[in-house]
Amino acid sequence: MTRTHILATGTSRGIGAAIAARLDRPDVRLIGHASRPGAADTVPADLDEPGAAHALWAEALDRLDGRIDVLINNAGIFEAAPIDLPDADWLAAWERTMRINLTASAELCRLAVQHFSGRERGGRIVNVASRAAYRGDSPAHWHYAASKAGMVAMTKSIARGYAGHNILAFAVCPGFTMTGMAEEYLASRGGEKLLADIPLGRVADPAEVAETVRWLALDAPASVTGSIIDVNGASYVR
Repeated sequence: MTRTHILATGTSRGIGAAIAARLDRPDVRLIGHASRPGAADTVPADLDEPGAAHALWAEALDRLDGRIDVLINNAGIFEAAPIDLPDADWLAAWERTMRINLTASAELCRLAVQHFSGRERGGRIVNVASRAAYRGDSPAHWHYAASKAGMVAMTKSIARGYAGHNILAFAVCPGFTMTGMAEEYLASRGGEKLLADIPLGRVADPAEVAETVRWLALDAPASVTGSIIDVNGASYVR
């Protein structure tokens, strides 16, 4: 049995941990990532640091015997940056979010495309973006929404540019998902009022997002490339 080799970022908790659990199967070899040292099958890397994405890719490639078939970009931060912050603090928050959420993902996508281009079987990229890419977010989270919109545009560009090389790219856009981060946000914004804006009547479970990622990573037909799949309980319908 030929196993699918996968690098997935941000697997230490929340959606990322659910993705790792869903991909814990005999036909997959998964290398995860966390910002700090953790499990043996996880590579630590602070994606806010220059060179970290390249080092992560190189380490994962080495552990996976020189072959990666699927890249899953899930790592991200959701940190408030109100506009009344001091100028330097607001800019620092913007740049940190962009570096972690978008630039590091772009670096890994570039490395993946270069790796996949050299072989007939190509490869797959699954980027975990957000409903905020289309709907926007709170006044304190311009940077978060912008980073996720950039991820969606990048995904579409990769899909259009490299389908001829059998390189497929997809994005998943969750709405509110019941991770620790979402719980804190819901509580801070009057949870019941926010839930009333979700026709399904509840936020997504991380396992629902993880199953969508799994399908795109392993089973989605090639013609699905370029697709952006929403997991938001119909709270934003495009």
